[in-house]
Amino acid sequence: MDSVASAIAAERGGADRVELCSNLIIGGTTPERAVFEQVKKHTNLKIRVLLRPRFGDFCYDAYEFETLKEDVRMFRELGADGVVIGILKPDGTLNMEEMEALVALAGDMDVTLHRAFDVCRNPYETLEQSVGMGIRTILTSGQQNSAWEGRALLKELVEKSAGRIEIMAGAGISPETIEKLIPYTGATAYHMSGKVTKESRMEFRRDGVSMGFPGFSEYEIWQTKEENIRKAVKVLKK
Repeated sequence: MDSVASAIAAERGGADRVELCSNLIIGGTTPERAVFEQVKKHTNLKIRVLLRPRFGDFCYDAYEFETLKEDVRMFRELGADGVVIGILKPDGTLNMEEMEALVALAGDMDVTLHRAFDVCRNPYETLEQSVGMGIRTILTSGQQNSAWEGRALLKELVEKSAGRIEIMAGAGISPETIEKLIPYTGATAYHMSGKVTKESRMEFRRDGVSMGFPGFSEYEIWQTKEENIRKAVKVLKK
């Protein structure tokens, strides 16, 4: 979720936990403190905060690593339930030294390894390293563009994890894909935005001016739809 309105809709739809981020359109970056505080104020949701200092790869320089450490400290003090992190080395392996430092700073917060997992060199080795660090969840699409495409690896990960760590399927998740993935993979945790595209409330519109990526309209807003979450919850409960 990347807005207060989306978090409220998710709670109304039956969600009890959200991953909070900014810039969902580029895969998510670290949310602002004010957004976190507003979600905490207006919902009773458990909040895991995505910590990603920029768009792009997960190989960070020293300045970005220091930023990540400060963000872990800040969100822990603000009362976040968990952080969602991931750092890789240039060779595609997990940066154990830096990950262990962040896990230590997280203290009693839940820690999730995010989709850096999906571009790591060896998913089985990374699974075992995550278990060893005490990470609670791995968010993954099975190293494919969508969880359905990556279902074979998801199934293996669920089997190899043997209950030691939660395997959360993400990317392209809908109530319909959850219904197919549960019996195939055995995964019971799913990560979805449940978003729809809403029209801007702007009446006056200046055509031909782009504030970011070409091809994206400035007059469309992505927002979680309550009914999409409700349908997913219904499937999981069934």
